[in-house]
Amino acid sequence: LESAGKADNTIVVFAGDNGLAVGQHGLMGKQNMYNHSIRVPLVFSGPGIPKGERREAFTYLIDIYPTLFELAGLEVPPSVEGTSLVSTFTKADERIRETLIHAYKDFQRAARDRKKKLIEYRVDGKLTTQLFDTSKDPWETENLSGRPEHLDDIIKLRSELDRWHSEFGDPTAPWWNG
Repeated sequence: LESAGKADNTIVVFAGDNGLAVGQHGLMGKQNMYNHSIRVPLVFSGPGIPKGERREAFTYLIDIYPTLFELAGLEVPPSVEGTSLVSTFTKADERIRETLIHAYKDFQRAARDRKKKLIEYRVDGKLTTQLFDTSKDPWETENLSGRPEHLDDIIKLRSELDRWHSEFGDPTAPWWNG
């Protein structure tokens, strides 16, 4: 880009597919809600974007489109569901969202806030609930869901799942009720 004289007016975005478990949590695929399988790289480079910095904002890949539109000075179409990340380029601690929601098919859901992550799935009619303190346990190895002192965390994150079900019309809204 530099040799072509385009570096000053080109935005480069690098993103990737979600990862494979490769044996973590006893899994070999990417059909799960653990961080090793749902986190993806997302890197922006170009004019107006700080170099060599990292942000902790909760984002989705659907945020790329409105971010590029804003960087290009274009109006984002109302049908776009993502949120521009441009504000995070000038405010390192900017929070785009307070929670993230993840889904896989009609039997796995997860909700995450800044400290905890709830994963619930139903297989053969059996509900499994997991709760992790991702601030202390980033590898998600200690399930806290059976501890009474974490019931409020589960209720809070389930309410985020309920909000998401309603907002996006998820047909599996009562999926954990059997």
